[in-house]
Amino acid sequence: MRGLWRTQQHRHELSNMSEVYLRTSRHGRDTLVAVCDAELLGQTLQGGRVPFKVSEEFYKGIPGSVEEAIAAMRRATVCNIVGKRVVEAAIGERLVHKRAIIYFGDVPHAQIVKF
Repeated sequence: MRGLWRTQQHRHELSNMSEVYLRTSRHGRDTLVAVCDAELLGQTLQGGRVPFKVSEEFYKGIPGSVEEAIAAMRRATVCNIVGKRVVEAAIGERLVHKRAIIYFGDVPHAQIVKF
């Protein structure tokens, strides 16, 4: 059974790797979701007041689709999202307002805090 699960997990990672990385963690009563467009992981973004590191430690969770990220964001109390795909999807789903977006060069970033 173990080998079968690994094969299915590997296929899942390969099929979704081009979209986003999604990491969920619990902190007391809060659920934090961190999402980045896959190609941004490990990069340092320039163009803001300070450089912004899309660190593997914070953002690298499981590879997933934008739809999976949106579903996780709906359940979260705090979200950190970076990248055109995921931020545009969050705007489209009305999870964040476009005026709340900050940019590092042409890369959008948003934080969502629900009370």
